[in-house]
Amino acid sequence: MPNIRSAKKDMRKSRAAAIRNRAQRSALRTALKKSLAPSASPDERLSAVSLLDRAARKGLIHANKAARHKAQIARVGAAK
Repeated sequence: MPNIRSAKKDMRKSRAAAIRNRAQRSALRTALKKSLAPSASPDERLSAVSLLDRAARKGLIHANKAARHKAQIARVGAAK
């Protein structure tokens, strides 16, 4: 447990960020699974792409990973 005030604040901030990141990553994974399902609607695919873009912009996932998933969604959507 930190003793310095700024270290205590850093710990609070990192815990809050970890909780926020976990929730956003979970929502992203759920959206990806829904968008890759054969019965996925165009709206579900679009929302998944939007979440991917936002996650990459915020640094939650790497930009190349977002691009890879977007290409996968496009392939599945085109095959339909």
